Amino acid sequence: MYPTRWINRSSSVGCRRLRTLCRHLRMSSTSAETDAEILLEIKNKVGVITLNRPKALNALNLNMIRQMYPVLQKWDVDPAVSLVLIKGTGDRAFCAGGDVRAIAEAGKKGDSLTKVFFKEEYMLNYAIGTLQTPYVAFINGITMGGGVGLSVHGRFRVATERTVFAMPETAIGLFPDVGGGYALPRMKGKLGLYLALTGHRLKGYDVKHAGVATHFVTSEKVFITPFNTACQCEVDNNNPTSTHQHLFTASSSCCLC
Repeated sequence: MYPTRWINRSSSVGCRRLRTLCRHLRMSSTSAETDAEILLEIKNKVGVITLNRPKALNALNLNMIRQMYPVLQKWDVDPAVSLVLIKGTGDRAFCAGGDVRAIAEAGKKGDSLTKVFFKEEYMLNYAIGTLQTPYVAFINGITMGGGVGLSVHGRFRVATERTVFAMPETAIGLFPDVGGGYALPRMKGKLGLYLALTGHRLKGYDVKHAGVATHFVTSEKVFITPFNTACQCEVDNNNPTSTHQHLFTASSSCCLC
């Protein structure tokens, strides 16, 4: 408790101090929410995951993985959640990949972070791939490496003209991970092999044309508030066509993120 002398109704000084204290508490609360690396919300039966590291292009770290994994498991059996959406903060990136710098530094020190990170990241990818609840990834902006793992294993991937998709692991002497060995060979022709060997970047509508994205919308729709009529519909988990139609309706009238 704060000293009662701060709350002296007969004193204008006390009132000013109280107002200052309240303003400080509000600012602290807002700052804590803004600084969170993962933002979670459920509204109108839509569970929303927001990657919130815009200065790092929403790069994925172990803390973020450990927040998302149990939430996905919980939401998958929660009747209050009919749809899961994942998106990134800002218009530059959905997720530019894993936090390579932290992993590299840990490797130099002989730290176990590298093994733990990849193990838990792959567990998260598997959870996304086996999720029974419809899962929509808004891959607006850079989507590479870890960002690919957060999107391609889900049921729906929505690209925009800002989307830049790539698996650039070969540039650092690594193979395409996060399930790239499963997803890339299933692309049309030899495109997946080409992307794996070269790290070539697909952009905009090409991401949809290549089959990486299931839907395409213009980026301005990605930033419209989602929680209106299109998102209030009941999603039928046993009827993918119904979910597909709901997503198309939402894409044409509002955004779901």
